[in-house]
Amino acid sequence: MRVQISMVVSIVLAALLCACGKSGGDTSAAGVVSAAPALPAPAAPTQARKKATLASLPAAFRGADFDNGQAKFALCKSCHTAVRDGPNMTGPNLYDVFGRRAATEPGFAYSDALKVSKIVWDADSIDKWIANPRADVPGTKMTYLGMENAKDRIDLIAYLRLVTTPKGRLRPVP
Repeated sequence: MRVQISMVVSIVLAALLCACGKSGGDTSAAGVVSAAPALPAPAAPTQARKKATLASLPAAFRGADFDNGQAKFALCKSCHTAVRDGPNMTGPNLYDVFGRRAATEPGFAYSDALKVSKIVWDADSIDKWIANPRADVPGTKMTYLGMENAKDRIDLIAYLRLVTTPKGRLRPVP
């Protein structure tokens, strides 16, 4: 029975994520979907950068697996970009998200619930958010159901910190 429920949840999640991406493009006021602009691939992070990234996170995140985090981010890519000057899609661009107040990415139409949330994105707030966005901020427009597995969330958050934080902002968390 539990396997059947997990399978149903996986199928529903996949369907929602496919709907979330809207073919990977932006929708105009007329409802026409246009292709998202091609973005340059970021340079592969060095071992030193990976080490500095882990050191910049709270202790609970320091054993993260970047490869698993990258694999988990594949779910997010249907709605989000995570590169400098990347476009907003169904969800906002996540570049330089750490330390940013929620609902402040220019050019993105956020829900009123997220606008008044006063969340500042850090490892812990992102962890709570991606575990269950609708429980974290009732009324959010985000359709993602959440990521149950705590280790997967840790890996995803460390990967996001690695690829979305400008070099000059990668400082250890006290």
